[in-house]
Order: sequence, then structure tokens, then C-alpha cells
Amino acid sequence: MDLSSFIIAALALVIVFLLIRGRYRQGIGSRRAVARAHRALAGEEDAEALLEADGFTIIDRQVSCLWWITVDGEEEEVELRADLLVERDGERFIAEVKTGSKAPDPAFPPTRRQLLEYRLAFDPYGVLLVDVEAGAIYLVGFPRAVGG
Repeated sequence: MDLSSFIIAALALVIVFLLIRGRYRQGIGSRRAVARAHRALAGEEDAEALLEADGFTIIDRQVSCLWWITVDGEEEEVELRADLLVERDGERFIAEVKTGSKAPDPAFPPTRRQLLEYRLAFDPYGVLLVDVEAGAIYLVGFPRAVGG
């Protein structure tokens, strides 16, 4: 085997290795996504039981609404999807279900922004954060700043 044939064979092996490694990593990512989806579904089922035990009635699941924002004066339509629409004592709430160590914390910036967005877009009586692992339901409010 001459040097050029050796180099071509070595490059072919490197390419095959990289392709196999890419497929393997993609498979890991897919398995993680499936595991995350199963965890979220189980969390939502547990959250429903928790809410019902606290006197809430489940009205709808994966409820969506259209909302409009303006960017440089141009209106853009966005769709939002919340986990649950629930009701208690004639008042309707949007309930967001969270699992894990950070996401159930209402002060965690992505969670806080999501809840605020739901409060503005859905305009419910209130927004609930359901921490499935702690078995807790939090009513999250956003009082307006005065003089700010």
C-alpha cells in the first residue's frame, strides 16, 4: 500500500468514526428527550391529582392562546401553550407544572418570565405553579410597581 492509499483509507476511517459517533450522540439526545417527555407527562398527571385534591377542577389540558406583541411598531402574533386551565369557586386559573430542582422555583428567571407571560396573555384570575415533587401549589402574583 502506497502513502496516498494509506491516507485515503485513514480519512475514510475517520469519516466513518465521526458518522457513527454523531449517530450515537443523536441517539442519546433522543433518549433524553423521550425520558424528559415521559417525566413531564407523569408530572402533569400527578399535578392534576394534586390540584383536584385541593379543590380545583381541571377544565382543559395544554390550553393555548394567541397573543400579540409589537416589535418596532410591527405587530407579531405568538401562540402560548400552558399546561392546565383549572377552576375553583368560579375562578379560573392557569396552572404551570414543573419538575426538577430549579424550574419549580417561581424566582427562577425562566419560570418567572413564563408565569408573567401567562398572566398577561391568558388574563386568568390567577397563575398557579405546581411543584410536583414537593407536592405544592403556589399562587403566583405580579403586583404592579408604584412610581417605577
